Amino acid sequence: QVQLVESGGGLVQAGGSLRLSCTTSGRAASNYVMGWFRQAPGKEREFVAAISRSGDSINYPDSVKGRFTISRDNAKNTVYLQMNSLKPEDTAVYYCAAGFRVLSYNYWGQGTQVTVSS
Repeated sequence: QVQLVESGGGLVQAGGSLRLSCTTSGRAASNYVMGWFRQAPGKEREFVAAISRSGDSINYPDSVKGRFTISRDNAKNTVYLQMNSLKPEDTAVYYCAAGFRVLSYNYWGQGTQVTVSS
């Protein structure tokens, strides 16, 4: 079983940037499709980005396309989410997820808070 630990969240002003990291332990990250999700207070969990095992296939929803970039370094068992041009509506708890197929995630991290002030 794999464990996921997110880091890099914090408070940033609108227009700023943050980079989130998700490190796996227990099993190599290269075994998994990896994704990022977020959940704002009172809202459902929302898909943010996904990356294939090799990194050659990436998906984003329109809400973050062009501003967020997902990447992975399998040698470091780490997946990143670079977030630029942040908006107050990006405020949420961000979760890392791992799975064996796209849109089917079996393992989740505890989340990291991202707060964007206006």
